[in-house]
Amino acid sequence: MSIVAILGAGPLGGTLARKLAQRSRVCEVRLIDSNRNSAAGTALDIQQAAPLDRCATRVISGGLDAVIGATVVAVADQADQPDGGWSREAALSMLNQIIQLTLSTPIVCAGASDGALISMAVYRLGVNRDRIFGAAPGALVAGLTTLIALEADVSPREVSINVVGSPPIHTVVTWSSATICGYPLEESLSANQLARLRARVAKLWPPGPYALSSVTSRVIEALAVADSRRTFTCFVAGDSHDEMPVLSNRVTLNANGINTVVAPLLSQAEHVQLETSFNQR
Repeated sequence: MSIVAILGAGPLGGTLARKLAQRSRVCEVRLIDSNRNSAAGTALDIQQAAPLDRCATRVISGGLDAVIGATVVAVADQADQPDGGWSREAALSMLNQIIQLTLSTPIVCAGASDGALISMAVYRLGVNRDRIFGAAPGALVAGLTTLIALEADVSPREVSINVVGSPPIHTVVTWSSATICGYPLEESLSANQLARLRARVAKLWPPGPYALSSVTSRVIEALAVADSRRTFTCFVAGDSHDEMPVLSNRVTLNANGINTVVAPLLSQAEHVQLETSFNQR
C-alpha cells in the first residue's frame, strides 16, 4: 500500500495532495502542518471532491508522526507562513524528526527554493544524498518544453530537452542534444526562434504550484512503483564530503530514492558554461 506524507499544507502542499488524489495511484495522502486546522480543512476539502472526481485515494491530516509508515515523504510549503518557506531552525528541526521517525523513506522536496534544505540534510545531518532530492527542476524542463513546442508548432511530446546546473542564474540548457520530432533542435528552429527561447529561460523560474505539484506527483509515483525505470530532472546533492551546491541533473529512481545519476550529454561549450557557472557560485 502506497502512502504519501506531505509536510506543509500551504498552496503547494494542498495542490500536490489534490493532484495525487486526482491521479489515484497512491492509496493514501497524509497532510501535515504546524497549523493543524489548516491541514485538516484542506484534507477534508479534497476528500469531499473525491466522489465528483471519482478519486480512490484517501486524504487525511495528522501530526508529524504521520510520516511513520509512509512510502514517500514530500516537503512542500507551510500554511502559516507568508511565503510558505521553512526557516533555518524549522527546517533543521523538521528534518531531524523525520530522520528519527523514518529509517530509509525517500524524501522529495517539492519547492523551487529547497536547494538549501537538501544541502543541510546531506552535509549537516548526514542524510544519504540518494534519499533526499528535489523535483522542481523537472517543472523548468516542462516549461521550456512547452515554449519550444509553441515555437515549432508541435506537441510537447515531440520535444526532448534537459537542463543542468542551478536555476535560474546558473542554468545550462542542453541545446546541443535537444530534439524536435527526433531531429536536432538547433537545425529545426531559426536563429530568431532560438534567441527568443534562450532569452526566456530565466523567466521560467520559479515555477508555480501547478507545475511543481504535477512534476512532484509523478516523481512520487515513480518512487512508489520501484521498477518504473523513468528518468526525471531533479535537484541532487554532490557526492563530495564537503558542502557543495545542489545542482539539477537527470536521475533514475527506485523505492529508496535515486538509483543512478545520468551524466548529461553536453557540447564542449556547454561543458565550459557549466564549469564556469559552478565556479562562480
